[in-house]
Amino acid sequence: MAWWQSTLLILYCIVLGLLLIYGAHRGFIVHLYYRNRHRTPEPPAPPDVWPTVTVQLPVYNERYVVERLIRSVAAMDYPRDRLDIQILDDSTDDTAQIAETCVEALRREGYRVFHVRRGSREGFKAGALAEGLKTAGGEFIAVFDADFVPPEGLLRRVIPHFGDPGVGMAQVRWGHVNRDYSLLTKVQAIFLDGHFVMEHGARSRSGLFFNFNGTAGVWRRRCIEEAGGWQGDTLTEDLDLSYRAQLCGWRFVFLPDVVAPAEIPVDVNAWKTQQHRWAKGSIQTARKLLPRVLKSDLPLRVKAESFFHLTGNFSYLLMALMAVLIFPAILARAHMGWYRVLLVDLPLFSMATFAVSSFYVCSQREISPAWRSQIKYLPCLMSIGMGISLNNARAVIEALWGHRTEFYRTPKYRIERPGDTWRGKRYRIGRTWMPLVELLLCGYFTCLIGFCLRQGIYFPIPFLLMFGFGFLYVGTTSIRQSQKKGEG
Repeated sequence: MAWWQSTLLILYCIVLGLLLIYGAHRGFIVHLYYRNRHRTPEPPAPPDVWPTVTVQLPVYNERYVVERLIRSVAAMDYPRDRLDIQILDDSTDDTAQIAETCVEALRREGYRVFHVRRGSREGFKAGALAEGLKTAGGEFIAVFDADFVPPEGLLRRVIPHFGDPGVGMAQVRWGHVNRDYSLLTKVQAIFLDGHFVMEHGARSRSGLFFNFNGTAGVWRRRCIEEAGGWQGDTLTEDLDLSYRAQLCGWRFVFLPDVVAPAEIPVDVNAWKTQQHRWAKGSIQTARKLLPRVLKSDLPLRVKAESFFHLTGNFSYLLMALMAVLIFPAILARAHMGWYRVLLVDLPLFSMATFAVSSFYVCSQREISPAWRSQIKYLPCLMSIGMGISLNNARAVIEALWGHRTEFYRTPKYRIERPGDTWRGKRYRIGRTWMPLVELLLCGYFTCLIGFCLRQGIYFPIPFLLMFGFGFLYVGTTSIRQSQKKGEG
C-alpha cells in the first residue's frame, strides 16, 4: 500500500471514528431521556396576580404571515391590562404597512400594541430584540417569530412556572402546521421533533444546559439583563444568550406538553439557508463561550454535554469529509477482500446508524400515537441529512474561519395545508453554486456504486445509495425550485 493510500485510509478511519462518537452521543441522549423521564415539570398553581408580559414579535419582510402572527398573539387568553405587544419591524417592503394597519385596528379594540421601527438592521434579530427591550414594560418577555401561531392558552400555562425565582426561561415545544405538505416538510418535522423531545427533554430533566430556540419561549426580563442582554456577534443569538444566562446560574424549563404551531420551510433553498445559519451560529457560539464553559466550576458532566451540544454541527463537516474519502478508502483496501473490510466498517456504520435512528424513532413514539406511520420516512431523513451535509459543512468552515455574513431570515409563505401554494410569491432564495457541487457528488457516488458492483464489494452499497440519493434530492430540488419566478 502506497504512503498516500495509508494516509487517506488513516484519515478516513479518524473521520468515521469521530462520526461514531457523535452518533453514540445521540444514543446517550436517548438513554438520558428515559432515565429521567419521570421528571416532567408539574403544572404549578397560577399566581394570585398575573405579572406583566411583553410579547416581542421580530419581523423582517413577512407580508404573508405578519397579520396572522399579530392577531394570534392578540387573541391569547391573558389579562389585557397585563399584556403588551411589540412588533419589532425592520421590514423594507409593504410588511410595515400591513402591520401598521393591523396595529391600528387592535388599538381601537383596546389592545396595547406598539409598532417599533428602527433606522437600520444593525444587530439583525438580536438588535431588534435589544431595541424593543428598552421600552418594554413587562416583567416577562415572550418572543414569537413570524411563522408561529401561538395558542391562546400558552401564557397562562407557561407563566406559573416562573413562581420558582431561579427559573430564567421557559421554552415550549414547536408544532408544525404544514407537516404533511411534502416529503421535505415531513423530514424537517421529524428532525425538529427529535431536537425538542429528546435533546431538550433529556437535558432539561437531568440538570444540563439547553437552549432557547429563538421563538416560542418566555424569559424573565432580569435574566436577560443579568446575562448581558441580546448580542449580535453570532447568528444564533438565542443559543448565545441561553449559555450566558445559565453560566450566571439561571435555570431553564422545557415544557413538552405546551405546543406552539409553526410553519416549516417548503422551499429546500430556504431550508438550506436556515440550516446554514443554525450550523454556523452554533459554531460561532462554541468559539465564543465554550472556553468559558470549560474553565468554569460546573460539574464535569455539564461541561462534557455542553461540548457535544455546541459542537454537534461538526458532524456535518465529518460527513462531508467521509463522502469524499470513502472511495479512496474502498480502493485502498480492495486487495484485502470484502469480508475483512466488513469486519471493521459494518459494525461502525451500523452502530452510528442505529443510534441516530433510535433517536428519531423514540421522539416520534413520545409525541404521536401514529408514530409507526412516521418512521417509514427514516431512510429519507438519513439520506437528506447526508445531502445537506455539504451546505452545513460550509457553514462550519466559515464559522471556524471567522467569516462574518448577514443574518438571512427564512422566508414564510403562509403554507398551512397540502393544497396551499408558495410558487410565484416573493422572498425566493437566489441561486448559488452549491447545488452543482451536490449533483457532482451524486455522480461521484453513482460511479462508486458501479465500481463496488464490478468488484463484488457489496456491503457499502446501501450507504452509498443513501449518500447519492441525498445529494440528488437536495441538488435537483434546489435548482428546480430556484427557477420558479417570484411575483414583483
